[in-house]
Amino acid sequence: MFEFHSPVEKGFTLIEILLVIALIAILSSITIVALNPTKQFGQAKDTTRVSHVNAILNAVNQYSLDNAGLVPSTIPTGTDCTASSDYEICQTGSECGTGVDLSVLTDLERYIVSIPIDPASTSTESTGYNIVKSTYGRITVCARNADENGDISVTR
Repeated sequence: MFEFHSPVEKGFTLIEILLVIALIAILSSITIVALNPTKQFGQAKDTTRVSHVNAILNAVNQYSLDNAGLVPSTIPTGTDCTASSDYEICQTGSECGTGVDLSVLTDLERYIVSIPIDPASTSTESTGYNIVKSTYGRITVCARNADENGDISVTR
């Protein structure tokens, strides 16, 4: 005889679609929080700062080796690298007012091509890095605007 089948509709219900969207939203927000892009960018900038600090210090050491142990005369003597704006290193080719002029390192690109600039610096004169010489002749270069690591400072 005749068999009667009820029509079966294929597809998803509105509730199922909303549940999937909510689940994807929850998982995405957990992933974004776990990755923390702001922290990742801060760590990347700090890595650049460490590299710059070492490059400046290496240039000063090379200058010292070529000049009988003397460091550039423009490097001030002090105790705390971040304590004074007088310790700020000037950018290559800028008018150096109260900062530290290390153009002797960049002349003829002998020790370094140009003084590195902090990745977050907006100044047209300062590099964002400081330099100071201790009373015993040790040189410290530091980054004033570190994001994640507090102070970045290297002494040799």
